[in-house]
Amino acid sequence: MTRKTARPLLWLACLLAVYLCAPFIASIPQVGHADWTGVDWRGTWSAVAVSAGSASVAALVILIGAVPLGYWLSRSTSRGMALLGFIVQLPLALPPLTSGILLLFLLGPYSWLGRLTNGALTDSFAGIVLAETFVAAPFLIVAARSAFAAIDPVYEDVAATLGHRAASRFFRVMLPIAWPSIRAGLVLAWLRAFGEFGATVMVAYHPYSLPVYTYVVFGGQGLPAMMPLLLPTLVIAVLCAALSVAWRDGRSSLFDMAENGDAADQQTQSEARPTLPNPRLAFALRRHLGAFDLDIEWTPSTRRLAIIGPSGSGKSLALKLIAGLERNEAGFVHFGETQLDALPPEQRHIGYVPQDYGLFPHMTLARQLSFPVDADAASARYWVEHLGLSALMGRLPRQLSFGQRQRVALARALSRHSQLLLFDEPFSALDTPRRRRLQQALRALQREISAVTVLVTHDPDEAALLADEVLVIERGRVLQAGAVDHVFRQPASLQVAALLGLHNVGEGAIRAPGSIETASGLAIDTADRAIPVGQQVMWRVAPSSIAIVADGAHAGTIDSVELRHGDLFAVAEIGGMRFDIACDGEPAHLLQRGPARFAIDPRGVSVWTSGARVMPQENVLSAAAHQ
Repeated sequence: MTRKTARPLLWLACLLAVYLCAPFIASIPQVGHADWTGVDWRGTWSAVAVSAGSASVAALVILIGAVPLGYWLSRSTSRGMALLGFIVQLPLALPPLTSGILLLFLLGPYSWLGRLTNGALTDSFAGIVLAETFVAAPFLIVAARSAFAAIDPVYEDVAATLGHRAASRFFRVMLPIAWPSIRAGLVLAWLRAFGEFGATVMVAYHPYSLPVYTYVVFGGQGLPAMMPLLLPTLVIAVLCAALSVAWRDGRSSLFDMAENGDAADQQTQSEARPTLPNPRLAFALRRHLGAFDLDIEWTPSTRRLAIIGPSGSGKSLALKLIAGLERNEAGFVHFGETQLDALPPEQRHIGYVPQDYGLFPHMTLARQLSFPVDADAASARYWVEHLGLSALMGRLPRQLSFGQRQRVALARALSRHSQLLLFDEPFSALDTPRRRRLQQALRALQREISAVTVLVTHDPDEAALLADEVLVIERGRVLQAGAVDHVFRQPASLQVAALLGLHNVGEGAIRAPGSIETASGLAIDTADRAIPVGQQVMWRVAPSSIAIVADGAHAGTIDSVELRHGDLFAVAEIGGMRFDIACDGEPAHLLQRGPARFAIDPRGVSVWTSGARVMPQENVLSAAAHQ
């Protein structure tokens, strides 16, 4: 922010601050004119006690109901809940006297509720509490709703995969994260209840609350007699301000709960564990979300798996369906002989690491590791030492680097001896060097443990490094599945090749033994003569098998020379097709933009049959744009 921009903002801030402070300053000279001798201190302290007591009871009632209501309002998208959210905020817009009149329709002596209670709900302490609850509750409801809406749902998802049921997830995760905002809303609700006049005077004129008593004294004795009544109000305001300052940076100990889940959860979780010594994952997932349909099926035979595809292809949704965090509308999820889709997420005994790792912001590293239901302390200590986290046990997530957070999330998942680990693009937010280091660390970890790992990624290199089998999807459909080396060496279509970032790949037909005619009419020789003439094929040319030579058989144009990962490549157009050419060691005079001739070594041309239809060139470019 520039100084020119900041100065007007500072002036506006100071102007409002001066206005808010001015009444307090203006009241100071009036203290000397106060009628201290005529003060009815007994009546004053009685009114203070009534206001403080009723405001406290009302705040407690509001806290018990407003927090759950705010939570459901923040999570529901139904029209009914939206209408309810609108109605419960109406008291904020109503004049207090109007609120009091509305309450009389419900609580007054001539209403059905008033007749039922024999008028006990008006002109009583209960009437004051009910009036204050009505006008003050929206402050906490709005604060709670905003606080819960600001919390990433991934925290609930992670807590579910760590074995915690709905109530435990709310009280141990959601409520502690939202508590600072809820606490502020609770203070506002208490202050609003303490100072309520309009609704109170309509519903319960007696016993006097402090605002009503102040009004009565002012009407009967004037301003000097009322001045001493300001002291209790000012003292309470100062105390509330002091509490706000003390709470600003402090952490509440209200939610310092037990580190382990209840015994019932642990027993249920133990019963739900797969019993096979070396189980494999298989699934059929179907889910309809608006205009998007996911329909994929896969039965891999190895432990290290990857799901790869562009953004919006359904990768993360597939992972949530496996974890039970989204509803599988049809199909199945099997892990060995265990039918996971029959279990809620807290009973599937899986490890789930979302994109931002899902570390609970209010828990230290030590509490993160002890939070899972049935967490094994010995296993947690092992992974803490193994992953180099020993010196970080007292830190909060905000005090950790991205790499440290990733290791904590791994240790938390592994502390349960989970046999199925799900990773949702865990390295996407990292810079390249750090991402490569952590990928290598995860690869070493995969060799050490016996768990099945499923990695969701859009990075083909990451999938090739961390998986033995890969599932390629786009727009919710399977394009190809199989062993990593097979899928990368022989993509089923140009669409798959584009998503995997493969170059020098095309479609064509065998026109003569060992000769391919590409879709653009280019003739390429191959050493593979096993495929019969007339067969539709796909082909790939290794970049190192193309040479720039003066007497080459193919004419073309060098469009550019690029440096990739320290290696030099020329991008050329040959016979209407684009090729990448490895150029390390080529003479500099040959690497000039413009016309050139090329030789293609048949031994570097691989060819295979494919039933996939030819993809229009514009769609290939669109798919490649996702990379």
